[in-house]
Amino acid sequence: MTAHPVDEKLPALKMATTGLQHVAAMYAGVVAPPLIVGAAIGLSGTELTFLTGACLFTAGLATFLQTIGIWKIGARLPFVNGVTFAGVAPMTAVVASTEDKTDALPIIFGAVIVAGVLGFIAAPFFSKAVRFFPPVVTGTVITLIGVSLLPVAFGWAQGPNPAADDYGSTTYLGLAAATLVIVLLLRRFTRGFVKQIAVLLGLVIGTLVAIPFGVTDFSPVADADIVGFPTPFHFGAPQFQVAAIVSMIVVMVVSMTESTADMLALGEIVERPADEKTIAAGLRADTLGSAVSPLFNGFMCSAFAQNIGLVAMTRIRSRYVVATGGGFLVLMGLCPMAASLIAVVPRPVLGGAGVVLFGSVAASGIQTLVRAGLEKDNNVLIVAVSLAVGIIPITAPEFYHAFPETAKIVLDSGISTGCVAAVLLNLVFNHLGKGQDADDVTHPMEAGEDLKAVPAH
Repeated sequence: MTAHPVDEKLPALKMATTGLQHVAAMYAGVVAPPLIVGAAIGLSGTELTFLTGACLFTAGLATFLQTIGIWKIGARLPFVNGVTFAGVAPMTAVVASTEDKTDALPIIFGAVIVAGVLGFIAAPFFSKAVRFFPPVVTGTVITLIGVSLLPVAFGWAQGPNPAADDYGSTTYLGLAAATLVIVLLLRRFTRGFVKQIAVLLGLVIGTLVAIPFGVTDFSPVADADIVGFPTPFHFGAPQFQVAAIVSMIVVMVVSMTESTADMLALGEIVERPADEKTIAAGLRADTLGSAVSPLFNGFMCSAFAQNIGLVAMTRIRSRYVVATGGGFLVLMGLCPMAASLIAVVPRPVLGGAGVVLFGSVAASGIQTLVRAGLEKDNNVLIVAVSLAVGIIPITAPEFYHAFPETAKIVLDSGISTGCVAAVLLNLVFNHLGKGQDADDVTHPMEAGEDLKAVPAH
């Protein structure tokens, strides 16, 4: 019996290069939270490098849990795990409220451990929500994942520092456009293996193109140590503070919601739909990875939606490819010099590739919506309103500025708000009090039959 593509083991070279491509796609997302939190604390360059390496190491461990799995832990899908960006705001809030900054990381680590353990216990109950995710909901959420990620790519394309005078310069945007064109040309005019690693090749070529413009910085490689291990509790033993714990539990709920949506999206793309059992196992991997991460000085772990775009584009569905990527992440955590090689890729080059990756996610969502029965006006309304709600944080970032910080953790995530809106609207329109208009096929902007029958005056 032929193995499902998800369980296929590819040749070693192909496994290594495609796994490295996943690392390149997620690297910026993994290192951004520790850099932001570390800078807020005022860590030295050495300590900041250590914290970043620790997050890479723990992301690799969490990815192993998710792809290879043990017992009832791990979705066993090509699912990359890393530091969730949803935790950045509450973590920086903890830093700001802590008088002695040396206590900030131990307090954050303690809160993440508690949130991870509680999330692990709640995983099987949380997974039962899968029945509330029909195609009209999953298609909407998948589309929102892609749309929500695109601004990240646009930000990368403009340069590394939003405060710099050259942010958004023609040089940066030109490099992003060149990388995008390179990836597209490789996808159009090559075949087989080269076509599948088009993004990785685009990043390499784009980096080489950037050298004459003085954008490529090789100093991270020169300054990095060859060997380094994330010593357990390097920054001190965990401390347990109620306010920090509550904020991280909220982040955990948000992360579990997004991970559920991501698993449903990935299941559709790899043609192995994620059922309740798969989602429960995947959430256990997320939460266990988060609970263990602080032991090695890492933060809360969650699914990385950008890598779903890579799976959608390359059609390489093997979970062992992503597990290989997890192996690279672990090695980077143990070898700072290796980690610094990825750091050499200029942000605009990442932005150009990101347009393809994140756009592919949105396109996958649209494909799912095509199968969702949009000939029914109820479903059109569900999609229309949910997309609008989910896009609010992107188009109007200050929309929820008057809300409490705890509420904004949820509201500022377009994926979470759009997901909740889609689930609730689907219940209202397609389940509760299902009446005679359930099968209407009118366009939502057209009058129904009862209105059309009324004579004009």
